[in-house]
Amino acid sequence: MSAQELSILRTVVILVVYLVAMLVARSIINKTLRKARLEKTRRRITVKAMRLLLTLTALVLIAGAWGLDPREIAVFAGTTMTVLGIAFFAQWSLLSNVTAGILLFFNHPLKLGDTIQVFDKEYPFEGEIEDLSYFFVRMRTRAGETITIPNSILFQKPFSIVEGGAGGPSPKAATNRLATTQVQVEQRGVSPKK
Repeated sequence: MSAQELSILRTVVILVVYLVAMLVARSIINKTLRKARLEKTRRRITVKAMRLLLTLTALVLIAGAWGLDPREIAVFAGTTMTVLGIAFFAQWSLLSNVTAGILLFFNHPLKLGDTIQVFDKEYPFEGEIEDLSYFFVRMRTRAGETITIPNSILFQKPFSIVEGGAGGPSPKAATNRLATTQVQVEQRGVSPKK
């Protein structure tokens, strides 16, 4: 068997193991997070992160199967991480969006299908959440427009959950609306009615 045929065989084995690992890991993550009662959106984001990690691992293994020296792979990975680090530093907003996305994921009641109202002085808006990603939240307004909001903006602006994902009011919606109304009334200098 020639060196090229051996590399092809190794690549096929790595890809098969990669696909099996993806299916098994996705199943384990979904079962575990379902038992923890995490909603589908959060499970999907966790599966995306796992998929990214497994894909990077498979690419490194395939590069090794084709004869790249581990030191060359390490130099490439180090160079790539340096470039990404500089890019994140140059575009601080990207890093803040990822951080805000993680905080929204773990510490906020947002989920797919929720209708939220964002209280922004310049451009207030309301819409249904269609996608939560690492960098953005995508919403659809009642008029059918698609709005893409950076996670850091959504994290900084006050908002209320108008309707829960099942179509009915969210249990926190009334509380959020009451708290937001009280803040708005107090900002206007009017004392709220008791």
